[in-house]
Amino acid sequence: MSEYIALAIAAITVNNYILSKFLGLCPFVGVSKKLHSAIGMGFAVTFVMTLTVLSTFLIYEYVLTPLNIKYLDTITFILVIASLVQFVEMVMEKYSPTLYKALGVYLPLITTNCAILGVAQFNVQYMENPTLHFDFLKCITNGFFSGLGFTLAIILMAGIRERLEFANIPEVFKGAPATFISAGLMALAFQGFANLIKFGG
Repeated sequence: MSEYIALAIAAITVNNYILSKFLGLCPFVGVSKKLHSAIGMGFAVTFVMTLTVLSTFLIYEYVLTPLNIKYLDTITFILVIASLVQFVEMVMEKYSPTLYKALGVYLPLITTNCAILGVAQFNVQYMENPTLHFDFLKCITNGFFSGLGFTLAIILMAGIRERLEFANIPEVFKGAPATFISAGLMALAFQGFANLIKFGG
């Protein structure tokens, strides 16, 4: 049990896909202007990420490996992600049209969110690693909590950016410069967890 707790903490903090691996920066910067949109995007990414990990594990383990076509993993994973995003889009458009409009073009961009593909690819590496040897539960845990790590980062960023709108900062730093400086400082802050726990790569 402690191994899964360690994996969960590492996925949210030390191995945060935005702040330590710098994956998924497009929605992180694009959708973090408003807290409401950031929360919606975070949960959408978490949902897609978890389902992606579940699907890709089964496909890799029971289709690609037995057929000896592991080299097709990347293109297969992209097709899985694209299908899941289409499903999330349809559900969100039907049940939450306000959030669907707020996310705008960034919702289809989940398809090309490299953080989701990154989780699937890292899980494959961990499955093949004789030291870690991720099983199904470890892959799901890593996927779900990596999504929560993404959600945490984008919500924190949205909170910072909403406050920056009313902050008295030099004109030259307003907008993108302040955003990127804040993101850099957040990444440095999360590096403070580096010696707390290390799981994976």
